Amino acid sequence: MRFKRTLTATAAIASLITLTTACEDPAKPTPPAASPAATAGASAQASPAAAGAAPATLAEVQAYLQKFTSCERLGTGPNDERLPATDDTKDGNWGVTERGVCTDVKRHGDILIYLVPDMKAFQQAYYDHTMKEMQAGNGSVGLFSRTIVGKGFVVVPRKTKTAVDLVASDMRIISCNPGFSVPAGYKREKTLVDYCGLTDFVSSKDGDGSPNLEEPHDPSSEGSEKPGQPATGSLGLPSAGSMEELKKLVHPYYIDCTQITVTDEHVQSIDYLPVVGREGPAAWGVKERAVCGQLGGAQRAHNLNWLDVVSDMKTLQTKAKAAQLADLKDDGRINLTQTKLLVGTNIALEVNAAANLDGLYQRQFLYLNCEPGFSAPAGYRVERAQVDGCVLTNFERPKS
Repeated sequence: MRFKRTLTATAAIASLITLTTACEDPAKPTPPAASPAATAGASAQASPAAAGAAPATLAEVQAYLQKFTSCERLGTGPNDERLPATDDTKDGNWGVTERGVCTDVKRHGDILIYLVPDMKAFQQAYYDHTMKEMQAGNGSVGLFSRTIVGKGFVVVPRKTKTAVDLVASDMRIISCNPGFSVPAGYKREKTLVDYCGLTDFVSSKDGDGSPNLEEPHDPSSEGSEKPGQPATGSLGLPSAGSMEELKKLVHPYYIDCTQITVTDEHVQSIDYLPVVGREGPAAWGVKERAVCGQLGGAQRAHNLNWLDVVSDMKTLQTKAKAAQLADLKDDGRINLTQTKLLVGTNIALEVNAAANLDGLYQRQFLYLNCEPGFSAPAGYRVERAQVDGCVLTNFERPKS
């Protein structure tokens, strides 16, 4: 059986601030690895757009956009109800001189338009703002960017399908998140600032983004360096050789491990119920275990997530399946305080915060789902688990 991989697919947006992308902290001497959009196959072209001179007016941008999608009823007044109520570009530090909005009547969504004569200033401000978002704990910011860079202008469509239409031009999605990856077959081009990239791949959560046509590779032909990998049909899962490597893989952008405690004890609270049970890590196939967050004491525990270096992935998944089915048996739902088990090849994460999940899926961790009759919509990644009756996936059923 073959499985199709996609990047986890695009949430709806309200304004440019919600589309900012996550980048590394420039105060750190060694920044994290640049997004694939900024590395392999990078073009020397720094700001793609329409050929010739940059548009000088919003109307000229509208005319260019209409070559690729509908852009009707251009509005430039500050009171246009289609403009976002809050917009960071209004602070004057984004290189934006004018802004407007038009409506894509074909896709039933609006398109924000920004005139940006100084594109480097815009990209630097974009970098700075999204770095701030990541430092505040929003590790998934920018993974589903719909901020599209042109020559002397930027557009932000509200609909994913509009973004797909627009990147068929010379315009490109900008992203700085180290977890943002570009499948084979799509363009990867440089920005005017470090650690960001431009691409014609639209990553989406709604299934309307760019198709991912990468074929699953066969780990069985790649040696034994990835213990716990399924025999066939996977594009690969993350691995780490130690707890320190695992921490570096997820901290600080995906899980905050500023306060990390390596322990074999069973730690839980009224708000956080770990997957690995009271028998202890060894009985679950875990050889090294740590918990990130504040364990509590005088106050309740806060932001607990568990990191596991796994010696026997099949045992871990088998016991986790039994626990998940027992939880589902009562009312058909997973307990709200129950952590989600995300696995790699020889590592696992037990994650509580929904805000962490998008970024971890982009790092290629997958959720162990043993729900009877589970299926994922087209466009999501689904792979074999190590235990029958379960799958590994980046799709989560919406909470009812």
